[in-house]
Amino acid sequence: MRIATGMAAPLRMVTDALRELTEPGSREACVLTAQSSQEDVLLQTLSHNLSVLEQKLQQDPDWTTLQQLREQVISQFTWPMRSDDAVWNFVTEILVLLLCLKQAMIELLAQFTPPKPNPKTPECAPALPPDALSISQQKTVQSALQFVITLGICPYLLPGVGTPLGCRSDFAATVEKMVCRLAFPSRTWRLHTVTLALLEITRHPSLESLVLTRHLGDLLASLCQLGYSPNKCQLSSVSLEGSQQDRERQKGLTVAEQQGCQQALQNLLDRVYQPLVIKELLILQGGAKPVASAMGGKARTLSQAPAWLRRQCGQLLSERLMKPSGVQAVVRGIVEGAGAGIAGGQGAEAAAADWRKCDTVARILASCPQQCLSVGDYYRQVCPQVLELFHIKDKLTARQFQRVATTTVLSMVKEQPELADKYLLRPLLAPLICCLDTGETQEGSEQVGTVIVGELELTRCVEDVYKVYVVGNDPSSRLLESLKTVIPAIFSLYCFTKRGVSHLRSGCQEILLWFLQKSEPPVAMLVLKQLAGLTQSIPVLHPLYHFTAGNEGGVKLSVKEAVSDEDEALYEKVSLEQWRTECLAQLLSNLQESSLAGDFFIECLKGLTCLAGEAVGRPAPSLVDGLPEQEQQMVTLQLIAIFCEKFGHFVLSNTVHVIEFVIATLERSCVNLMHRTEETVQAQTLSMAMGLIAAMLGGAVQLTSADFHAMRPMLPKLEQIRALHPDPVIQELASDLRITVATHGAFSTEMVAMAAHSTMGNQNKNDDKSTESSQPKETGATDSHRQSPSSFRVSGTEHGNKPSSGNSPRNFHQILQAAFDPEVPTRAAALRTVTQMVQQRNPDALNNQEKVLSVFLENLKHEDSFVYLSSIQGLSVLSDVYPAQILPRLLDEYHTSPQGAEKTRCVETRMKMGEVLMRSTRALGETASHYRDPLIRVFLMGTRDSDSTMRASSLSNLGELCQRLDFALGSVVHEVTACLAAIVKTEREPEVRRAAVHVITLLLRGLGEKTLQVLGDVLRDLYRLLKYVIQTDDDEVVVLHAQLTLEELDHVVRRFLFPEEKLQKKIVILP
Repeated sequence: MRIATGMAAPLRMVTDALRELTEPGSREACVLTAQSSQEDVLLQTLSHNLSVLEQKLQQDPDWTTLQQLREQVISQFTWPMRSDDAVWNFVTEILVLLLCLKQAMIELLAQFTPPKPNPKTPECAPALPPDALSISQQKTVQSALQFVITLGICPYLLPGVGTPLGCRSDFAATVEKMVCRLAFPSRTWRLHTVTLALLEITRHPSLESLVLTRHLGDLLASLCQLGYSPNKCQLSSVSLEGSQQDRERQKGLTVAEQQGCQQALQNLLDRVYQPLVIKELLILQGGAKPVASAMGGKARTLSQAPAWLRRQCGQLLSERLMKPSGVQAVVRGIVEGAGAGIAGGQGAEAAAADWRKCDTVARILASCPQQCLSVGDYYRQVCPQVLELFHIKDKLTARQFQRVATTTVLSMVKEQPELADKYLLRPLLAPLICCLDTGETQEGSEQVGTVIVGELELTRCVEDVYKVYVVGNDPSSRLLESLKTVIPAIFSLYCFTKRGVSHLRSGCQEILLWFLQKSEPPVAMLVLKQLAGLTQSIPVLHPLYHFTAGNEGGVKLSVKEAVSDEDEALYEKVSLEQWRTECLAQLLSNLQESSLAGDFFIECLKGLTCLAGEAVGRPAPSLVDGLPEQEQQMVTLQLIAIFCEKFGHFVLSNTVHVIEFVIATLERSCVNLMHRTEETVQAQTLSMAMGLIAAMLGGAVQLTSADFHAMRPMLPKLEQIRALHPDPVIQELASDLRITVATHGAFSTEMVAMAAHSTMGNQNKNDDKSTESSQPKETGATDSHRQSPSSFRVSGTEHGNKPSSGNSPRNFHQILQAAFDPEVPTRAAALRTVTQMVQQRNPDALNNQEKVLSVFLENLKHEDSFVYLSSIQGLSVLSDVYPAQILPRLLDEYHTSPQGAEKTRCVETRMKMGEVLMRSTRALGETASHYRDPLIRVFLMGTRDSDSTMRASSLSNLGELCQRLDFALGSVVHEVTACLAAIVKTEREPEVRRAAVHVITLLLRGLGEKTLQVLGDVLRDLYRLLKYVIQTDDDEVVVLHAQLTLEELDHVVRRFLFPEEKLQKKIVILP
């Protein structure tokens, strides 16, 4: 401690001397009068403090070391220490002491040897170096520096250079008045002297931070004036009094001194934090602004900066901008003043809302400075830095930086489209362009697994594209054209992310939707056809590459392994095309407010018509839009099917879409009739289209004159159908429809009205237009003029519309007849309609309970899942409504096991019946315990069936039933346990044993905390059975099921033995 104290003694002496100079003196020491002003008081205080310090230096023996150090520093000066000006003497004395402080700190640090760290206490902080200043010493140095700036620099600056003293503080305003009253012999020389001394002081790191953090702007103003002011010799009128040396200094600085100041300015700008430099240069360059004065608080206008200073600051700012990371420095220098960046805090949120400041910065960056040699060179250096602004990780500044970057990119694209495309858009989209088949292959990318585009690179690319295009939301032609080139890559990436979990999915989806919404309809339609695979006019994903999942939830592009098997390659291609089509439909489903999906659907129908017409009579396959004809036809059919399944009638969002759909259908039918290739499906489609237009003409929608004008192209088609169609009913309807359309609905025949009535299914004519459009789609599988009206009644009642009371029984029987229609859609629609009637307690369904049951049981045997699933739903609803009558019948059907050829089909039907029983049990809820015995009896008997699949199914049903019975199991639990034990020990089929063990798992999960109460008598037997399975069973899956069941049992017992503690407050009322 003694050594440290002795080493720090010079440091303490210098700071004590600075404190003597800067602290106010006693009132007795200053001789004041009543008329003394603040300026006189300040001047006398400075003189008094200076005299006190000189006296101590000469008389106090403790300050001998400081006096020696002071003389050593003074000997290096080239300017005199004393003059007639007390203020200047005060400033020079502070500068001498600051230089002494710097020298003392250097010597102390040179003599300091840091102690070795103690390994026993590695967490202790290292010892401070001896040149470290305490907080009080730093305050003293700051006060001294403030005196130097206020008295030694600011008074000698030209008007408009730097911030005036009157706008700083009350003390600075007093100094300004005092300086104006005095006549200085050589302002330039004094400014040069003080500036060089401060620069010398900043050579020490500790003192540099104290000087530059608060007084950087004043130093920059001084150096700019000394190095670049054109009138250095005529700064102000100078008094003729003074020494001969002062009069020589009136001539100004020499050329070497000016160049030294310029070099010092460049060195200072290079070593200081660049955003702070930008901020200070902008302030120094600023024009006339109203600022509140320190005296009286009145608004005062700052003097405008001289032209030479504005020009020089602009050049310096341009140099800062053109340096590496210069763009980020400019942005930080302007934006951080609003509260973001280093300052942080709540001001960052307020700054994020200051969009005007961000847009101003963007305009600055987008404008090429005058000092730059060419715009191309400026864009080449600045554009990469602009793109880097998107990757700022600091959350406080990221929002502002991204806004600045987005606005800058948009501004550059508007001002210099060609250069922006070369230096901004292409590098921005480069990772996505690498994904496309552009005919170029990267060197060394032939090896399987080689990463072409990394995960981070692709993630940043998608995020940057989203920020520029979607957030910027400027649908200019240049931006849309550039994005169009990479849309296939973005869509392929979107399709890949739909298969799994990735944070890129939402970004890709938003980019695709933005492009489709902002593009012109023809362009959007062309891109959709390209994405669907109907055309290949633009590059698609490179055939050698594929997307793979990254480690951070992103995606990377790598070289895929070639598939040698042709069948496997074909399967992979077909499945990929189907998945892309489904993803495209999912993408368009998000454009509910746009008619793009409907337009694309109509375009596909028109394309199908063209293909049908071109295919007739063609001897050999040909290419259509770069694709084989058969492949394009398959893709078109697949698109139409997926759109119908995904959107239903909503794909036709307006009347014009419906009319175009009808025209396309009529045109396709005409082509088929001309070449006599019409089939059943095509005939039904024609009937659907004609029924649809009849419904529209019959009042389903309110048609306008524009709608009738859109119908005019169908007139020749209807005439052609009337002449070529073999069915007289279709001929007559086509003729009547043609007349009705031609007369704009003024004339309508009875046949048109009947067709409209059948198509609408007796619905109210004032229904919503979307519902009206759905009617023909519901009856699309039936012929509106070749089949009985039952098909149309199915569509009318499918939405829950009750038949009218006058012909309700007849309609009900028609629906039952439709349930046996050979067409699958008609049969399934009839079954759903009957199910809804049972749910709604329809009287016809109640009175024909046996017939309804027979219909459902018969359709349960159908092979099509669309039919038998509808039957399963209907039977479960029927048993829920009439459990006492229906459940016994269903149990008998489940128990029946015929022998012979029908055994396989019967097993499937019985398994379907088991699903019906399970759904019925769920629907019954707590009342299922009333039917416990017959249900368990049937399932236990099913476990003895000769078919192993049936045995496993019965066990599965048994487990779900026991799971729902809870306490209602009762004594039956012994029978169930005995059955399970016998199956586990004697069953040969592993699937059945797995099902038996799974029953125990379901039982434990269903009972939960009630397990020990319900299964108390058999729990030990079940435990031993599971242990037996683990030790003896050969099937790994059975053993795994047993282990999982034991874990479930372990959880139950642990919850019972160690119940969860609940903190509860009880309020007890004392008697």
